[in-house]
Amino acid sequence: MSTTQDFPGMQFGLMTVSDITQDPTTGRTPSEGERIKAAVTMAKHAEEAGLDVFAIGEHHNPPFWSSSPTTTLAYIAAQTERIILSTSTTLITTNDPVKIAEDYAMLQHLSDGRMDLMMGRGNTGPVYPWFGKDIRQGLPLAIENYGLLHRLWREDVVDFEGKFRTALQGFTSTPRPLDGVAPFVWHGSIRTPEIAEQAAYYGDGFFANNIFWPAEHYQRLIGLYRQRWEHYGHGAPETAIVGLGGQAFIRKNSQDAKNEFRPYFDNAPVYGHGPSMEDFTQMTPLTVGSPQEVIDRYAGMREIFGDYQRQLFLMDHAGLPLKTVLEQIDILGEEVVPVLRKEMAAGRPANVPDAPTHALLVKEKYGDGDVRVAVPNANRGDNLTTGSSPYQDSTVTAGSAFGAAATRK
Repeated sequence: MSTTQDFPGMQFGLMTVSDITQDPTTGRTPSEGERIKAAVTMAKHAEEAGLDVFAIGEHHNPPFWSSSPTTTLAYIAAQTERIILSTSTTLITTNDPVKIAEDYAMLQHLSDGRMDLMMGRGNTGPVYPWFGKDIRQGLPLAIENYGLLHRLWREDVVDFEGKFRTALQGFTSTPRPLDGVAPFVWHGSIRTPEIAEQAAYYGDGFFANNIFWPAEHYQRLIGLYRQRWEHYGHGAPETAIVGLGGQAFIRKNSQDAKNEFRPYFDNAPVYGHGPSMEDFTQMTPLTVGSPQEVIDRYAGMREIFGDYQRQLFLMDHAGLPLKTVLEQIDILGEEVVPVLRKEMAAGRPANVPDAPTHALLVKEKYGDGDVRVAVPNANRGDNLTTGSSPYQDSTVTAGSAFGAAATRK
């Protein structure tokens, strides 16, 4: 049985997109090796600063380096004791669900349960042909692949026939999940209601990127997810499991923060040479200023999205040097997160669940007893899936998936 982590009701942490970007103030570009090792340093420092989560993206093209998240996270797990390791995101469309099942179950064991993962379709169109997939089938791939992955972690023996991969007969993925409990899954999305629907159907978490677009956009996605969560019988809308992304650059003095971050913002690969920093911070959750300004901005997220379980910050992008990033983590851990924990906990309704951890999932499955009694697998030896859900119909199209799911029940 894994070590129990004593996490608060809400988790705070970091996410990295693993970009390798020139520092506009020095003209220096770090090597791949430097950025890889920097991520390990960041994760260890985040744990020391009292943060709860470190998450890493998956990319297979320059200027990004994180093509193998499980390798990286396993290496970090060996050097940490408490922090939860996650992804942001794992590509459910171009990875084989059998390989995802096995790789992340292995990480689950090696980390003693200190892991979960976020499923997504990614933001790089050419990744589809690189892995032999058709981008026009992105949504059906996401639906079918996750349907299989969900079963592989919960059924000891799986028979499967779908549209996008060879059939399976009597297949058992190894290793089996730690304590017989599947890793917790978040479904990440920037704009796609079908992904919010999928997360709600399975009773999984929904993570809204919440970085590049106005709050009203993500508010609609999260609202849909909460509504469909209730529809599928998981509980009241406020019991749904929600995560948010965010960005901040913090200095003791607000003007110092703006002056220091401006050249990085102006030259950032994603939003550089576009809107001004002032316009972008007004339109999105990016907050450049003092600790109190960041506290005020993110404490207000609850008013927009309701109580939620996980807040991740992007802090190492746009060419910021590691020394600066570590300073940002210290400020976040010492001056911002402790206040946010208290403010987010104040008045939190009793029916809002705590952030998911392996220990909580084990308790949910087995109760409070120390002895783990295996729950019989009703599907063992008879793995044909029944039911009318589009997420159990491997041949469903993207358009019909959302329409059928929206009218289910």
